[in-house]
Amino acid sequence: MKKTEKKHRLDKNNYLGFQSVSFTGCVFDMNNLFINDMMFEIVQKYLLKEAEYCKIDLIVYLFMPDHFHLITCGNTPESDPLDFMKRFKQDTGYWFSQNKIGEKWQKDFYDHIIRSDEDIKNQVCYILNNPVRKGLVSDWKDYPYKGSTIYDLNHFIISQPEGCDYRIFN
Repeated sequence: MKKTEKKHRLDKNNYLGFQSVSFTGCVFDMNNLFINDMMFEIVQKYLLKEAEYCKIDLIVYLFMPDHFHLITCGNTPESDPLDFMKRFKQDTGYWFSQNKIGEKWQKDFYDHIIRSDEDIKNQVCYILNNPVRKGLVSDWKDYPYKGSTIYDLNHFIISQPEGCDYRIFN
C-alpha cells in the first residue's frame, strides 16, 4: 500500500494576491551551501527573476549556510507566492544539477501566512538576526547574503538582539 503524505498547506486561494507569506527552505541534509559570494549571487539571480515573473515583492531574504528565509508579498491580485517558491526551487535545483555542485534542496519548504504588519516586523527582525544568533557575525548588517526588493536594509535599525526600530515600514 502506498503511503500518502499529510497535506500541510492551506488551500491555494489563501496565498493569492496581496498576501504576505514567510518561507523557509533547507539544503538537503542541512549541508552548507551558502558560504561564498558566488553561490549566493547565482541563487539570488534566480530569486529576483522569479519574484519579478510571479509579481512578488521580497520584503526580506536571507541565505544562511544551510537554509534560507524569505518574506514575500504579492504586488498584484494575481500574485502567487506558492508558485513563486516552487519555480525558484525548481530553477535553482536544476542549476545545481546541471553544474554538478553535489547539493540539492530538501523536498519541501515551510510557509506561514503573515496576518498583520506587526507580525511582519517581528519576523523581519528575527530573520535579520539569524546570523547573529548563529555566531556568524556580531552585527546583522555585516552578513552579506541578504536583501530586499523594496527596502534599503541599510536604513533598518535593530537596537537590541531581538528589538527593532520599525521606521523602515512607515
